[in-house]
Amino acid sequence: MLVRLSKVIMLLGLALFAFLVTFNNLTDYDSNFQFVRHVLSMDTTFEGNDAMYRAITTPWMWHAGYWLIIAGEGLTFVLLTWGGLQMLAARKATAAEFQRAKQMAVLGATVGFLVWFVGFMAIGGEWFLMWQSDTWNGQQPAFRFYMSILAVLIFVMQHDAELE
Repeated sequence: MLVRLSKVIMLLGLALFAFLVTFNNLTDYDSNFQFVRHVLSMDTTFEGNDAMYRAITTPWMWHAGYWLIIAGEGLTFVLLTWGGLQMLAARKATAAEFQRAKQMAVLGATVGFLVWFVGFMAIGGEWFLMWQSDTWNGQQPAFRFYMSILAVLIFVMQHDAELE
């Protein structure tokens, strides 16, 4: 039972993180909007780089990109919470039933991975060359986020023994 509860608690910890990120982006919209604006416009990348054709300089597209990020973070929160609560409800069930209760948790972790790895590392970091910016480089925080998600997901997905 202790291992099952540990899995639930860690999953709900990730959900809390996703909630706080979403909440902060909604209640302090402009702070992180500036981050998105600068990354998409590529205005702090190396001077004269040949990839500037990728830059997005249309304000409504900056907002659309930011809202897509916020939606992904919010969906991560909802799915991780849902998965954690399903696992909590199944904590006394058979090992097979507890394993089935992990589906929303897997989906939530997948969405979180898409936000912080695909969105920030692949698209932001490589397509928009965020790594070139001394000021607007979010790769290290994104790395910490998606690695935490992956570590918890690996632990959660370990098969559980039958309860005694």
